[in-house]
Amino acid sequence: MPTGGRPIGGAFLLFRVLRGRPARLGIFVLRRVLWMVPVVFFVILITFVLAHLAPGSPWDRGAGRQLSAAVIHNRNVTYGLDKPYWQQFLVYIWNVAHLNFGLSFQFQDQSVSGLLLAGWPYTLTLGLTAFCLIVPVGILLGVVAALRQNSKVDYIATAFATLGATIPNFVIAILLIIVLGVGARNATGGNLWLPFSGIGLDSRLILPVIAISALPIAYVARLTRASTLEILRQEYVRTAWAKGLPERLVIGRHVLLNALIPVITALGPIFAFLLTGSVIIETVFSIPGIGSTFVTAVNARDYPMILATTILFSFVIAAVNLVVDILYVVIDPRVRLS
Repeated sequence: MPTGGRPIGGAFLLFRVLRGRPARLGIFVLRRVLWMVPVVFFVILITFVLAHLAPGSPWDRGAGRQLSAAVIHNRNVTYGLDKPYWQQFLVYIWNVAHLNFGLSFQFQDQSVSGLLLAGWPYTLTLGLTAFCLIVPVGILLGVVAALRQNSKVDYIATAFATLGATIPNFVIAILLIIVLGVGARNATGGNLWLPFSGIGLDSRLILPVIAISALPIAYVARLTRASTLEILRQEYVRTAWAKGLPERLVIGRHVLLNALIPVITALGPIFAFLLTGSVIIETVFSIPGIGSTFVTAVNARDYPMILATTILFSFVIAAVNLVVDILYVVIDPRVRLS
C-alpha cells in the first residue's frame, strides 16, 4: 500500500513479511534446528566418556578365550584406540560431521550405518504399528471415561489404565508369551497360538505390539480423560449445550479438539520412543531391531555402534519434539512463538 504518496520499498515490504506468523514460525523452526547441533554434540560427548569409562574392552572374549597382547595391540592400532581419548573424540566428531560412523568392532568389516539400516525396518514396523494402536485406543478410552464419569465404563477404563501404567512392559511380554504363546500351543495341540519370536507383517506382530503399547495406551487414556473433564467444565461448552447443539457437534468441535492439545504434546515422546525401539521388548521377542542391536553393542563394548545408536536416538527425539511443537502452534494459534 502506498504511504505518503509513495509505494513501500522492497526493504519495508520484506520487513512487513518477516513480521508475519509464517515467517516467525520459519525462524522458530530454524532456531530449533540450530539448537539440535549442541544437543547432539553433548550427547556424543557424554556417551563417549561413559562408554570408555565402562570396565572391559571391545576385545574381551571371556575366561579362557582372551586374545594375545599382540593381537589386541594390532586391533587397537587399526581402530585408533591406541590414541589418547581426546584425540579419538576429535577424530570421531570429524567423521560424524562427514556422516561416517565407522566400522563395527563386533561385526568385522561391516559399517555401523549398514547395520543400523538393516535393523531400522524391524523397529519401524513395530513402532508404527504400535502407534496406530495407541492413538485411537488411548483417546477413545479417555474420552468415553470422561463422558461417562463415575459410571461402570469409567471405572473399567480407569482400572485398565492403572494396570497398564503400573505393570512393566517386560512383565506383560512374558505373561503374553506364557499365556498366548506357550500355553495356548500346549492347550490346543499346536492348532491355535501366537508366535513370539521375530517380526513380520503377520501374527508375529501381535504380541510385541500389545506389550509395547500397554503403557502408552494407559498414559494417553488417563491424560485424555483428565483433559476432557477439564474442557467439559468450561463455560463455552456449557453454552453450547444450552443452545441445544447436537452432542456429536459439541464433543467433536468444542470438546475433543481442545482436549487433544496436551495429548498431542505427549504423543511426541511416545512416537520417538517407539521409533527408536524398545530395548526390552525387542530383546524378549528376539526382534533384530535397533533396540536389541544397542543391547548387543553395549555388551560387546562396540563403541562405534553405541555412539551411532545414541546419536540416532537423540536426533529422532529432537526431530519429533520439533514436529510436535509445530503442530501445537498450528492447532492452537494462541501459542506464542518464542
